[in-house]
Amino acid sequence: MKSRNMMDIDPTTQLPDCIEGPEAFRRFDEGVRQILSVPHSTLVRRERAYRKKVAANPNRRGPKPKAK
Repeated sequence: MKSRNMMDIDPTTQLPDCIEGPEAFRRFDEGVRQILSVPHSTLVRRERAYRKKVAANPNRRGPKPKAK
């Protein structure tokens, strides 16, 4: 049986091309602007919903949050 290393790459998988120069900066800048355009209230709301979902899991590992 052949061992699978995490670094093994499937030869049929198409890897993305490496982009350099002004195009790379434009893509990076566009991505950062898109992330930063999300309002803080939306991020807080999503985080609150995520924490509520996590807290509801009875099989959660680690320390349990204090009851309010």
